Amino acid sequence: MMDKRLKTAGLTVLAAAAAGALAAIIIRGQISRYQRDLFSPRAFKRLAALGHISREPASIDLIRLLRDFMAWEPRKLLRERAQSIIDRMLDEADQREIPATAESA
Repeated sequence: MMDKRLKTAGLTVLAAAAAGALAAIIIRGQISRYQRDLFSPRAFKRLAALGHISREPASIDLIRLLRDFMAWEPRKLLRERAQSIIDRMLDEADQREIPATAESA
């Protein structure tokens, strides 16, 4: 009886680990897709990508990506949205004491 419980618990842990690994792979794929969509020819996809990126934690790579986007983006509204995300990320980086070397990039 105890052996059966142990086996069931082991299978449950294994299934949870597999589900977690699959979720991580899916999320990583979505993040890279949103970053690619940031430079899409369609403004709506760019806006959606900005919305997704705005929920990400601050990172120097994202700040640099958004600065590249602002230099490339023809629409003022989307440039302003990107700037507001950069401002939030820079504030977050200051609070977490991340070096703000992205400012000079």
